[in-house]
Amino acid sequence: MSTNVPVSAPLLMKDVYKKIFPEVNNQLNYWRERASQIPNEELRTQALASIKDKKFHCQGGSVYSFLAGEQWQEAIRFIIAYQTISDYLDNLCDRSTSLDPLDFRMLHQSMEDALTPENPIQTYYQYRTEQEDADYLQDLVKTCQSVLRTIEQHSIFQPYLLELERMYSDLQVHKHVEHSQRIPRLENWFEQHRDKWPMLTWYEFAACTGSTLGIFCLVSYGLNNQMTKKLAEQIFSSYFPFLQGLHIMLDYFIDQQEDEEEGDLNFCNYYANQQKLEDRLIYFVEQTNQQIQQLPDRSFHEMVQNGLVGLYLADPKVKKMKDVQPIVKKLIQVSGRKSQFFHWNIRVYNRLVGKG
Repeated sequence: MSTNVPVSAPLLMKDVYKKIFPEVNNQLNYWRERASQIPNEELRTQALASIKDKKFHCQGGSVYSFLAGEQWQEAIRFIIAYQTISDYLDNLCDRSTSLDPLDFRMLHQSMEDALTPENPIQTYYQYRTEQEDADYLQDLVKTCQSVLRTIEQHSIFQPYLLELERMYSDLQVHKHVEHSQRIPRLENWFEQHRDKWPMLTWYEFAACTGSTLGIFCLVSYGLNNQMTKKLAEQIFSSYFPFLQGLHIMLDYFIDQQEDEEEGDLNFCNYYANQQKLEDRLIYFVEQTNQQIQQLPDRSFHEMVQNGLVGLYLADPKVKKMKDVQPIVKKLIQVSGRKSQFFHWNIRVYNRLVGKG
């Protein structure tokens, strides 16, 4: 299988810094300029904040462009547009002027349409007061559609894209309604899926649905003209639930203190104690490592797993969380030398760019 995947962690990081991140910046600069022209103040504020505060989501997702071979720039174009929709809608729902599940569902219809080139563009703001965005959200959707139209094998993996998207959108609706309804809705939702993933709790299942990595992986292989039904199945089962779950559990892990102060939902809070949290995070690391062995470019997917552990645990927020330091040390140890390399490398990078 022909890809541009670097063969070692140092080579990967070199290409990320010299090639991938500059292209990510180009794409984000375009959408930032578009966001700054949104007429409605609330929509403009949330669009700009999502790009400013969640840029690292786009940077992390962009590593999948290595799997797209010569089409790596198209992969980045898709990844940035799709992740920007995700981050923008998360802001709109999280800091919403509405608590209406119908509104949240319609906003997230844009994510389904972005993955379905044959779908018409819709009026995604129809159930909220704010309307005027100078076609910002619609053009993000159209960008994703235009990339997918170039992939001849799109129909082979579209069902897997849509299953991941539907679970993601369900999560966003359930977790952003009125506080009193959130947990009952999430628990009832998991009951519909429990038979398929009995090894998970409701809060772990919710975390697994909150990642976009499986979608980026599928699209990048599709752009490289490598997709088969077997590969699409392998990617789905390798990424969901465990690698995606590891991704989002780490995200919640480093946000525990912040979420407590803000009163936000955090899935790490539902474990009986810190030891149980540590055990389950280690379980997700081990299961992820086992599942990705079946994939082509196995060393790349291992580097993604190691990179997730290194990236999240190198976040400056972690240093301030004294009570979780034993878990941090254990997770890096269990994840191995590559995670240690990424952890050290990203901490140095954060210091250089003034983040740590």
